[in-house]
Amino acid sequence: MRKHTAGLRLIDVAERAGVSIATASRALSGATGVSEALAERVRAVAADLGYVANVHARSLASGASPGIGLVVHEIGDPYFAEIASGVLEVAGGAGRMVQICHTGRDPYAEVAQLRALAAAGVGIIVVAGSGHLDRGVQAQMKAQVQSFEAAGGRVAVIGRHPQLGVDAVVPENVEGGQAIAEHLLELGHRRIGVASGSRQLATMADRLSGVEQALGEYGLVLDDLPVVEAEFTLEGGKEAARRILDQHPDVTAILALNDDMAVGVLSVLGERGIAVPGEVSVTGFDDVTVAGHLSPALTTVHLPMKEMGRQALELALLPRATRPRRRTAEQRLMVRASTAGVRG
Repeated sequence: MRKHTAGLRLIDVAERAGVSIATASRALSGATGVSEALAERVRAVAADLGYVANVHARSLASGASPGIGLVVHEIGDPYFAEIASGVLEVAGGAGRMVQICHTGRDPYAEVAQLRALAAAGVGIIVVAGSGHLDRGVQAQMKAQVQSFEAAGGRVAVIGRHPQLGVDAVVPENVEGGQAIAEHLLELGHRRIGVASGSRQLATMADRLSGVEQALGEYGLVLDDLPVVEAEFTLEGGKEAARRILDQHPDVTAILALNDDMAVGVLSVLGERGIAVPGEVSVTGFDDVTVAGHLSPALTTVHLPMKEMGRQALELALLPRATRPRRRTAEQRLMVRASTAGVRG
């Protein structure tokens, strides 16, 4: 049965939950002074009634412009730091404050952060980072986004987020994966190890799809290569490199699917006295600022991360369109000293 939510007020939630209006407000905003059990009960009642606080009405009442929420997977990752700098630049020009939330790459924490930002009264949420391919996660994300936008909020995402139906800035991950793999193949590499994040991330699925397309042009398939999934971090890159080298010591190249992992790969190769690129070539993806200053400088795929952050917030500052807007962030292959032809 469809709920009629237009006339719902906070007092209706409070009365149904058997608490004061002040307690209901604190519970729904995530403020202190309310036990988690009681807060959960109030949130459940609000959800059952279909009550959503109108973030724009709240900001108009206070006379302030609603703030902006930025959700990132890992604030210590240079990829997200550069995106954040673009968001902050546009927000500063618009006179808006930005609240940054860190999910630790946990998709359910990402859902919880969306809920917390909505309760905190922000008017715009930018979600930076890959969408998740798990349908359960997608359903929860979609429900939170729809609830927030129904209350007058705006959402924009960076990356491919299946099913959300919001404005998006989408990097050319497939094209980038194809370009970096083609580069190694053209240098004569066939025994290539791949250091990948979780394939449940849309970003990984897309980059691997591009790699597979390049392999197909040379009569190879992805299953011909050792693909090791690990955390999408420097430590994950180390773990992937160790597994690849231990199980496939004949590899002549390691293709890491982000620069953080590539740095981890370079670290392990250095520990083992394996020359780069003399014995093993290494590639990354994203082209974070440090990539060109490593020794050797990293061959990678450049994405305009700061511009991606700018564009995402610029889209979210526009009124909602009839159809979701989409901006493409173009990739560019950056060939540097970490790759070379196969010896012999």
